[in-house]
Amino acid sequence: MAVLGLTSPEAGDWARLRALQYSNMQPLRPVRMCGQFTGALFTAAVVFQALGLVVATAWMAAFCASLWYASNAAGQLSDTEVRRPTVAEVRSHSIAAGVLSAVWALAPLAVGWWGTPTQLMVVWAILAAMIAGSSLFLAALPLSTVTFAILTGTATVIAALVNGQFLFAASVVMLLLLVGFGSVDVARTFLTARIAEAGIAEKSEVVSLLLREFEEHQADWLWEIDTNRRVRKASPRFSFALGKAPDDVDGLPFLQLIAGDAWETGQFAPSLHDLAERLKRRENFSNLIVRVTIDGENRWWELSGTPILDETGSYLGFRGVGSDVTEQRESSEKIAYLARYDTLTGLPNRLMLNEALRDALKFAEQWRTKCAFLMLDLDRFKAVNDSLGHLVGDRLLAEVSSRLKELMDENAMCGRLGGDEFAVVVRDASEKGSVERLARRIIGRLSQPYDIDNHTLYVGASVGSAVGLRDGASVEELMRNADLALYRAKDEGGGEHFAYEPSFHAHAEERRKLEFSLRRAIERKELVLNYQPVVDANTEELVSFEALVRWNSSDHGFVSPGKFIPLAEDTRLIVPIGNWVLETACREAANWPSHVRVAVNVSGEQLVEPDFTSNVVRALSQSGLEANRLEIEVTESIFLRDADIARAALEQVIAIGCTVALDDFGTGYSSLGYLRKLSFSTIKVDRSFVQGAVQNSAESLAIIRAVVAMADSLDMSTTAEGVESAEEAALIRQLGCKKIQGYYFGRPMPVDEVRAIFRRNEAANA
Repeated sequence: MAVLGLTSPEAGDWARLRALQYSNMQPLRPVRMCGQFTGALFTAAVVFQALGLVVATAWMAAFCASLWYASNAAGQLSDTEVRRPTVAEVRSHSIAAGVLSAVWALAPLAVGWWGTPTQLMVVWAILAAMIAGSSLFLAALPLSTVTFAILTGTATVIAALVNGQFLFAASVVMLLLLVGFGSVDVARTFLTARIAEAGIAEKSEVVSLLLREFEEHQADWLWEIDTNRRVRKASPRFSFALGKAPDDVDGLPFLQLIAGDAWETGQFAPSLHDLAERLKRRENFSNLIVRVTIDGENRWWELSGTPILDETGSYLGFRGVGSDVTEQRESSEKIAYLARYDTLTGLPNRLMLNEALRDALKFAEQWRTKCAFLMLDLDRFKAVNDSLGHLVGDRLLAEVSSRLKELMDENAMCGRLGGDEFAVVVRDASEKGSVERLARRIIGRLSQPYDIDNHTLYVGASVGSAVGLRDGASVEELMRNADLALYRAKDEGGGEHFAYEPSFHAHAEERRKLEFSLRRAIERKELVLNYQPVVDANTEELVSFEALVRWNSSDHGFVSPGKFIPLAEDTRLIVPIGNWVLETACREAANWPSHVRVAVNVSGEQLVEPDFTSNVVRALSQSGLEANRLEIEVTESIFLRDADIARAALEQVIAIGCTVALDDFGTGYSSLGYLRKLSFSTIKVDRSFVQGAVQNSAESLAIIRAVVAMADSLDMSTTAEGVESAEEAALIRQLGCKKIQGYYFGRPMPVDEVRAIFRRNEAANA
């Protein structure tokens, strides 16, 4: 009954078999229609002889109508090669076949009742030929053949019995039995062969997949699941990998078998989520690394899989191969850890920070939120590293990393970019002011004292931040903008947080162009020296000039020293510029009166150059200036970088007869040890103390008195800077300073005005 199509048992995929049956009848449909019509013409001729033209015409019309109906029903099933027929389509085709068979059955009934026995036998001969042809052409679909044979054969038997042709009736019955059983048996054989072909193709596909995976990836076992993602046909090796017997695995959910306790909690590992999504989307995957839990132990599997589709394209499940790669995974994780974490601090390194920032940007774009990237740089760390050694510096960095981790939560991750630069990635920075508060906490915590190897150390932190997607939509853009903000914070003296602003780009571009022009300033003769006079505090007699470099750029116009000197320091252009200043100042001072000296400011970058002393000697010899008329001015900051080298360079300069002045004393990292270790000739009191003393600041007055007393006891001179009025000059004299420098006695002036002063003095003395 199932082969005939009258029933569809629950066991087996009979819808698939129906598709095989109906798809087989489509190629020969035109031939069958032609055969039907030819047989009908012969039958109509016999009916015409027996019953006349009217009956024959009426029967032929009924036949044509039923044939058209049957053809349409068959046409609806023309695409069952790629799909499964519906119940309604099968029913419609069966009804159409029955109607056509019923029309055919009218012919033997009419001829047997009103015609002759001979005419009945002719009609049966035509019908027998039609039955034989149907059994051949519709071997896969016996229902049409059986229906046609039963209806036409029964009509013929009835007609034969009416005419008393009992032997003829018996032969018709025998033929019907043979056709019925034969058709069913042929159909069963056909379906069995097609199922076997599909099975062979499926097995061939599995074998090909296994061979390919074993050859390419050395996979270990086969797995297969149905449409409900339940395991079927569990192989022994797959069952062994699960730690279970094959019978205990079949029928269980695949994800449940490999998820462990996560199946109950729903807290799946990301790799399991990925696997579940791929199975849900029914997409191929290869070499997918999945973390599984087998008997409470975490393992790593490498899985490859492909959807199972039948010849109609219907989804039947998944099959694939897999292998246990736990040992390889653990080894690769160790390598990956070393590649993604800083070995000194244990913090994520630049690579991992980039990945975290990239994920944060995707999250912000997906959920319309904000993320943030903070770059921070330690203030005064280099001084610690240079003075106490790299071992102490490394321990300080480790302590800094510990403090940073204390400030992090699930929403923020800190890492080390390199050197004394750190960074923080904030995944969700939507809350107003959250980035500013975090930056302030970082600065406050990192600025607290550190106790390392019996040293109490003080370093601060500068922070620059950028917010995504507002300040940048890519990792590179956001990091660059945070770096610009950090640079601004460092420019402001450190210990500050600056959020990125678009104007910083303009500042950076201006700085780049300024640096480009500064590199060509000497050869284009754009640098000039101005000289500010220094006078005796009591007699107001001119004793020296301080050489001050000025830059009148052809590209940028006059550039303030406060702008280009720090740039020269950062780019180490201060070394060639400083050498030019030294040579030019010595050459000019050689033409001055012998009692007037020249003071030249020297950067720390110049002092650490191996040939600094040679440059001083060359400048003196080429100009002919006596060594005692050259004064080298340095600030306390030179001792924070390579202090031993700087001190040695200054000692060599003193040894050849030059004097050394300590500028801006009291405003930097003051230490009396500097005065003890090096023979300074002059201590210059910063103008901030002078202005404070004029305003009767007790602290400023006390500092000036202390500096003067200390200098006197060490046989050093003192110079007060920034004196701008007669009252200030009088106060400075009263406080005991030996020399005065400021606008009251003269602003920085070009060399022509200096020479004019000397000419006036000569004229007055003459």
